[in-house]
Amino acid sequence: MSISHAPPTDISPKTPPGAESAGTGSAAVPELEPIAASSSRRTRVPRWLRRTSGPVALLALWQVLSATGVLTSSVLASPGRVSQVARDLVADGTLPTAMGVSLQRVALGLLFGTLIGTALALASGLFRVGEDLVDASVQMLRTVPFVGLIPLFIIWFGIGETPKIAVITLGVTFPLYLNVYAGIRSVDSQLIEAGESLGLSRWGLVRHVVLPGALPGAMTGLRYSLGIAWLALVFAEQINADSGLGFVMVQARDFLRTDVIVVCLVVYAFLGLIADFVVRTLERLLLQWRPTFTGR
Repeated sequence: MSISHAPPTDISPKTPPGAESAGTGSAAVPELEPIAASSSRRTRVPRWLRRTSGPVALLALWQVLSATGVLTSSVLASPGRVSQVARDLVADGTLPTAMGVSLQRVALGLLFGTLIGTALALASGLFRVGEDLVDASVQMLRTVPFVGLIPLFIIWFGIGETPKIAVITLGVTFPLYLNVYAGIRSVDSQLIEAGESLGLSRWGLVRHVVLPGALPGAMTGLRYSLGIAWLALVFAEQINADSGLGFVMVQARDFLRTDVIVVCLVVYAFLGLIADFVVRTLERLLLQWRPTFTGR
């Protein structure tokens, strides 16, 4: 009895027609189209537009409230009225003169406060003896409100420019001291050991390791000090002043001129913004070696 064998069944995968590559006979892998990243599909809004959208929206809300009568002129002048008054103050020279006097006071107070605060921070941060002699006194004095010392400064220095500059100097000194001191003490000890192993002297360690490491803290302290300097200027110029932006505001308060007061406040804000921009630019130039997170 003969047994017939069935032909073997081909179970190998079939290649679809036209899928073989010429000359090789191997199956060609279909190419996939690249998928674009989802982040590239989103419309990127310019950063300058995002940064100005908030102030523009606030200005529009102010105008709407003034136009509808929710904000009366006795409470707050309208943006149009404020802009008109600002042009008048610029035309007659009142605003430029007041700005010049205020800028001079802030510059002197910032200079003296920076020198004093940095010197105290270096003495306290670099030397243990200096810390024992300086830090306790500074920590005690910084808790005293500098505005409360204005009457005492008037008794000591009179009613001229000296008490005003002294108030600004005092307001600048303590934030700068705290940040520079913290920057010095936060330098990695391993960097100090590495510098010593390279044969750096004590002054070399301070110059090449400690001071560069404390520079980010110093720049942060300078930005804080600038904000407090403008705050101290507002208080200083409203007491026994005969010039400056604060003096213009006091006169406007006596005559219930909310438009002039708003003009002075806007000038204060723009001067502070410009000063902060200068410090941030200086910070980017001096700290190019330090990569930072800039947000996403």
